[in-house]
Amino acid sequence: MNELQKQVLTKAASFCAYQERTLKEVRQRLREWDLPDEEAEPIIQELIAQNYLNEERFARAFAGGKFRVKKWGRLKIRQEMKLKGLANDLIQKSLLEIDGDAYEETLKELLSKKLQGLKGEPSQIKQKLLRFALSRGFENDIVWEVLKEINI
Repeated sequence: MNELQKQVLTKAASFCAYQERTLKEVRQRLREWDLPDEEAEPIIQELIAQNYLNEERFARAFAGGKFRVKKWGRLKIRQEMKLKGLANDLIQKSLLEIDGDAYEETLKELLSKKLQGLKGEPSQIKQKLLRFALSRGFENDIVWEVLKEINI
């Protein structure tokens, strides 16, 4: 590695240490730093070797965080992970780590909270709740199941 690559490696390592990153994000950042692709590859390999860059760790952190903090459903999380360039097997693996009971409980809380602010006929309220839950990325069958449970 030449001196420039060592400097870029240090900079890239701190970029990855700040928060979990995907391979796609690191490649993009290296391009922004005007580093040619052939010089970027050894840096990426070194980041992986030193465990600064680990897409499986990123996928687990991303899925768990978006579910717990933003209360997103699996469909929305999957879509965002695909946009970040993650492999389908990593996406699937990380989504399986979301606890099913916690998932349904979160959906119940979201719908109950939303219900308090809605007015209208029961059929209109049900449609609004359904659209809301689907926009959050929850699956249709689970939404209907929870709507039945909360007597809507």
